[in-house]
Amino acid sequence: MKAYLENINRAFESRARLGIMSVLMVEEKVDFSTLKETLQLTDGNLASHLRALEEAEYLGVEKQFVGRKPNTTYHATKAGRKAFTDHLDALEQLILSNRQSD
Repeated sequence: MKAYLENINRAFESRARLGIMSVLMVEEKVDFSTLKETLQLTDGNLASHLRALEEAEYLGVEKQFVGRKPNTTYHATKAGRKAFTDHLDALEQLILSNRQSD
């Protein structure tokens, strides 16, 4: 059991970060407003979680202007995709090991 827990990535412990990465694993890129609406987070809360994932190099950021409005989009990096997949695999193994012990 300890081995499974060691593979759980602390970067994805919060519901917000788990949600962000889940969306980015399905969509190639997503803008800030879509993430905010989908995950029902405040601007500040979403921004802080995005910054943490960016610092971990799990997501990339692209800033541009659409007309005169700034538009920021996010995408999962290759390292982010691997880390998130490894995290989900560890959770799955933990769940399976707990079910087998019942």
